[in-house]
Order: sequence, then structure tokens, then C-alpha cells
Amino acid sequence: MKRILSTLLAAWIYACCTAAPGGDMRIAVVPRPTSVIEAPGTFRLTARTPIVICDEQLRRPAEIFADAIAALTGFVPTITTVNAPAAIVLHLTPGYKPEEYRLVATRKGVDLTASTPQAILHGLRTLQQLVGAQGIPACTIEDRPCFAYRGAMLDVSRHFFPVEEVKTYIDLLSLHKINRFHWHLTDDQGWRIEIRSYPQLTAVGSRRAQTLVGRYSSKGPNQYDGIPYGGYYTQDDIREIVRYAAERHIEVIPEIEMPGHGLAALTSYPWLGCTGGPYEVWTRWGISDDVYCAGKETTFRFIEEVLTEVLELFPSKLIHIGGDECPKKRWKSCPLCQQRIREEGLKDEHELQSYFVRRIEKWLQARGREIIGWDEILQGGISKSATIMSWNGQAPGIKAARLGNPVIMTPKWYCYFDYSQTSDPARYEPLSNTRYLSVRQVYRLDPLDQLAQPHWQQILGVQCNLWTEYIGDIGHAQHMVLPRMAALSEVGWANDRKEYNDFVRRLHSLRRIYEAEGYRYAPYLFESIE
Repeated sequence: MKRILSTLLAAWIYACCTAAPGGDMRIAVVPRPTSVIEAPGTFRLTARTPIVICDEQLRRPAEIFADAIAALTGFVPTITTVNAPAAIVLHLTPGYKPEEYRLVATRKGVDLTASTPQAILHGLRTLQQLVGAQGIPACTIEDRPCFAYRGAMLDVSRHFFPVEEVKTYIDLLSLHKINRFHWHLTDDQGWRIEIRSYPQLTAVGSRRAQTLVGRYSSKGPNQYDGIPYGGYYTQDDIREIVRYAAERHIEVIPEIEMPGHGLAALTSYPWLGCTGGPYEVWTRWGISDDVYCAGKETTFRFIEEVLTEVLELFPSKLIHIGGDECPKKRWKSCPLCQQRIREEGLKDEHELQSYFVRRIEKWLQARGREIIGWDEILQGGISKSATIMSWNGQAPGIKAARLGNPVIMTPKWYCYFDYSQTSDPARYEPLSNTRYLSVRQVYRLDPLDQLAQPHWQQILGVQCNLWTEYIGDIGHAQHMVLPRMAALSEVGWANDRKEYNDFVRRLHSLRRIYEAEGYRYAPYLFESIE
């Protein structure tokens, strides 16, 4: 009998020590942790359970977690610096990587240890998912991300999102352990950031005469609503959002589009273009032939003065300058652009774009910043210090990585969350781009695919993008990103330990949180994940 009991005990210990994150129905966390060791029992979380912070730097993560627990349980845990039994205790200890944490839950309490407040918040997001009706399952979780850069982009040019809605979007990022918020602030359909030295950018460029109704057709006819549309963020708004994101350890990366997608700026200051106008803020979607004139020194003076104010607002080392979808038609017929090509010894208009990008890059580098550009900035050549955001598939990113450039993988067939989530959008989806991108397809992304190991270090990480031609409010945005953002999060955090069927099971831990927070996720995807 003793031998049987010993054998059973040994088997139980082995199962606990070798269990994968999906090995026990009690443990369901997204993204998948590096290591999970399960143990018997649960810790009962009650209204009397305190959160003990051993360092004042952890007060804000504790407050964010307490608010999250209130949404799940109806009570707000007390935060204290005094040791107490049956508590959730947060420790800062040297020796961990910046986003690495260790979480130990027993019947008697929870200990969470890391070297940074950011990693503590990650651990608390994991703990948030473990909270269930029966309490917190006993376990030891050790966890760290695969990629340092895990981003999500929100386009506020096509449709403007008020400050509180932007904050809600940032909350979604925090929940999914996404640490970069890429904020697309300017485009042909609207300029959304106050620049005090150029007030017309918001007085004129933030407004369009009307907005397309339904999907745009290049062949027409198209219907418009006839209602003026606009909105922009004051510099105080920007500071508030940057502060809010920083409290959640999310870096805000602004995007100021150039040399294309600048029609809102050209409408505000027509001398920025090759023809001098007249221009109008676009009411339709697509790509305009009117771009910044690369032959005028006044163009570069304007951009530098705009960026001077941008740098004062955003502490991010990375500044996104767009660089995508820049037609060369105006440059080809512009005497000043052609003169620039001759004077600089450039081969053609593609090299003129490279000249434009490199000039802005050098200006930013002189001020301690670096550029990100969409993969079109590779055209005509680019410096090795520029970060490439690969959206036209993975091939441009693979090329850039082999050339030695830092790369963020955001290929549209995996990462464009304005695409339909189902193969039957007319039945299930609100108005959206009809291209199809399922949860499963997002999960399939391997940022390192086709790269030899020496080039892996060039891949900074991944990003999902939400373009808002057809997305007018935060509820619609939530529907389009949830639960696909969870799949992207797992790619960025746990790419070396992905398992789709287990991901689907674990995803339900996030569904409870979506519902508790009142997020408008796509519920039918949970009934049959595609």
C-alpha cells in the first residue's frame, strides 16, 4: 500500500512540475507563460485581501490591478505598505530581466516578484486572468516575453477618437501585455495634433467637408453624408494620453506622415505642395497624388518645426515618419524636385524619396531620436539605423533584417485588424474591409520565418494595425481587435511556445475580463474560433 501511495505521489509531483500552461483546466493565461508549475488548492480572494507593496514605485500598478479586480468581483482590494497575512505581496528585486516576473500563489497568499514596475504590472495582468469564482489556483508562474517590441496602432485620422476612447484603447493594450502604442495622427483625411507654430493645421487640416457612407469604390458612384467632420488633440490632450500610457508602462510612438499622405497639411498651407493647390482635405479613402514638395527648403523647415513640437510632447526614442504610398507623379513634373535630383546627384524619384527620409532621419538623430518608416522607405536606399515596419507581407522585413536594419513585423495578411474577422462579414460583421483575417491566421504569424538565426536579433517584434476608414468609435474598434489582439499578443510574447488549440482554451480567461469591463468583443468567435 505504501508503495502504491509513493508511486501515486511521485506521479503527482512529476505532473505538477512538468505541466504545460495548458495542462490543467485551472490555469488559463494569455499570452502563454514561459513556465507553470501547478499545485493543489486555491487562495481565496475576498474583500479583506490586501495588496501589500514593498516599494512606492508599485503603488500605481497596484491601483490599476485593484480597479481591474473590482470589475471582476465587485470589491476593491486595499493597498498597504504594512505586511499582512493572506495578502497579495508585490516585491521589487534585482536579477530579473526588464519584463520578467515570478508569481507564486499558494493557499496562504500570492507573492509577485520582478525587477521593474512594468514587469510587476505584467504579473498582475496574469493574476487578473487567474481570478475565478473559486479563487486563485495555487501555482508558480515564471514568465518573460520573446520580443521586446509588442505594438498596436490606432489610426485617428480617418476617424477621430476622443481622449477617453484613446485611453480605453490603451487599456486594451495593457491587458494584453502590449507595450507600444503607435498613434497615427496625420493623413490625407485629417490632421489631429495641435502644432502651435502652424495653427492652420488644426483650424483647416483637422476638418473635412463630409464622410463616405458605406464602402468606397474607385469606380463609383459613392455616397457621402454631407456632414462636416473634424477633431484634434490639443497639446494638453497629448500630454494626458502620454502620461496615461506611461502609467501602464506603454510607450507612445507618434506618426507624422511624410512625404505622402500629407493632403491635410497641404490644404492648410498650400505652399507645401508642388503645384500650390488648391487642395482639400480628402473625403474619400485611397492615395492622393499630391504630396510634400521635396524640392523646396520651406518644406523641410515646416517639417522640422512640426517635429520640434512633436518631440516636446513625446519622449519616445522612436518617431514614425510614415514613408508609405508616396506617388511620384507630382515630383516628376515639378521643376524644383527635378532640380533637387540633379543637385544631389540622385538617380530618380525613388532616390529623391530616400533623400527626403534620410534628411529627416539625420535631423531626428541629431536630437537623440530614431525613425520608424513603413517598408516603402527601403525604396532608393535607407540607412541601417532606420527601423522598418514591414506591412507589405514579411518579405520587405526579411530583406531589411538581412541588410542589418531593425524590423517590426506587421504584415497585412496577419496584422491588419480592420480586415473582416469571418468569411461571412455580411452576416456577422459591422462595416469593415472585406478582406478576411481570422484569429487563426493572426496566430500563425512567425516573425522569424525564413530568417537564419544570426538575423533574428534584427526582429524587434510585432504589431497589429487598426485603420479606421470604416471604424468610427471605440465600440466598433473593440469589436475588430477582440479577440484577435490576444492572438497577436501571444505571437509577440510567446512565439516560441505557441499551440493554437490550447490558446483557444485559454482565451476564455480573457473573455470573462472583456465582459466584466464591458468591452464590445466579437462573441461569435468564441463559439467557433476560426
